[in-house]
Amino acid sequence: MIDILILYELNKSPLTMYGISKQIMTQFSVLMKPSMGTIQPALKNLEKNEMVSCQKYMSKGGRPSICYAITNKGKEALVKKILSPLTENPVQFTANARIRLCCADILDSEDYKNLLKLLKRKAEVLMTETKKLSESSKIPDNSEIIFDNLACEYRNLFSLLEGLEHACKG
Repeated sequence: MIDILILYELNKSPLTMYGISKQIMTQFSVLMKPSMGTIQPALKNLEKNEMVSCQKYMSKGGRPSICYAITNKGKEALVKKILSPLTENPVQFTANARIRLCCADILDSEDYKNLLKLLKRKAEVLMTETKKLSESSKIPDNSEIIFDNLACEYRNLFSLLEGLEHACKG
């Protein structure tokens, strides 16, 4: 997810690593709070894969600085990353889905609709699996409330996605 956020911020304007961190914290802190130790290797990897370019310069204070910019390859990768299937941990699904939705303004209308369908299908599967598990007699009684809460989280996301889908049609 950090790659999506970095590319998304660089898609708006070139930034230093500090600027990237500040923008992510300003806009996405309720969903993710990456440290510089997370951002730096991700930036290096994006640069290695030619998704970002960097330009070194001397700051006003006389210190060497690096400004990062998204490349055309990075712009294409950003769209692909937003639209890629979510195969990660189900507990992280809702946060990752919300991050993708927050970055979806770069998508054209057809890709946006595809994203909503993709997320909606995954939310529905997770909602059904969690509901079945919470109704199972194989889980401890004290876990039932946790699974019910998780199913509710998936249901809320599903409702949000339905509302966004409805807004696209209207």
